[in-house]
Amino acid sequence: MGMPTTKSPATRKPSATATGGSLRAIPASARIYEMLRERIVGGEMLPGAPVSEKELAERYQVSRTPVREALLRLADERLIDIFPQRGTFVSRINVEALRDGMVIREALERVAVRRAAAQVSDADIAELRLILERQQASERARDWGGFHAGDEDFHRRIAVLSGHPNLWRVARQEKVQIDRCRVLHLPISGRRQMVMDEHRAILDGLAARDPDAADRAMAEHLGNVLPGLDELLRARPDYFEGRAQTTGAGTPAAIPLNAARPGRLRR
Repeated sequence: MGMPTTKSPATRKPSATATGGSLRAIPASARIYEMLRERIVGGEMLPGAPVSEKELAERYQVSRTPVREALLRLADERLIDIFPQRGTFVSRINVEALRDGMVIREALERVAVRRAAAQVSDADIAELRLILERQQASERARDWGGFHAGDEDFHRRIAVLSGHPNLWRVARQEKVQIDRCRVLHLPISGRRQMVMDEHRAILDGLAARDPDAADRAMAEHLGNVLPGLDELLRARPDYFEGRAQTTGAGTPAAIPLNAARPGRLRR
């Protein structure tokens, strides 16, 4: 299908946090939540796909309790649907939540970029340039997972440089449906180079220590985040709430994305 290729989260080592001179392991449910969230947002677990507690417990070598806790947390974020007596599934994308997320994201990130522009150092600018170089390398390699990760790093770092890193924590949660759309659309998008140009315009505003220029560039960039939504809605209605086509048996009828857009998903 030409979906983003990412390393399996199951191969990553559990992280730990230093507290009081000792190491405190992150709870299993929190680790599983992060790994499943990454797989859903990254397109590895597609909208509507069934989810098995038993299989996840075996995959991550834990009991079913932390898996269940992680799934409940993902359900709160509208990434998992749990239907009693029917099963658990990856949520389809909610268009209303997606559009709300764009409004929230724009409000937070425009504040962040203005404040960052007023106080960035030369070292900060150099770090942002390095992030964009890595993202450009991912674009050339057609590494959609790496491209999206570079995008996240760039915006997260701006929030940190604003002096209000929690802005990114809120934005990350509110834009989750946006991210799902963007990752699913990356293989058919002709906008990746435009994204790079928009990021460079934001960086130019920051480097000039010009809050107005940085704000304008950020507003233009965020206004173009979802140009492919209508295309994705046409190509994969089964990915969205209330739009799934069904077979005579009432189950979603998948429409291969490469069939809907022939010749545009070559890897």
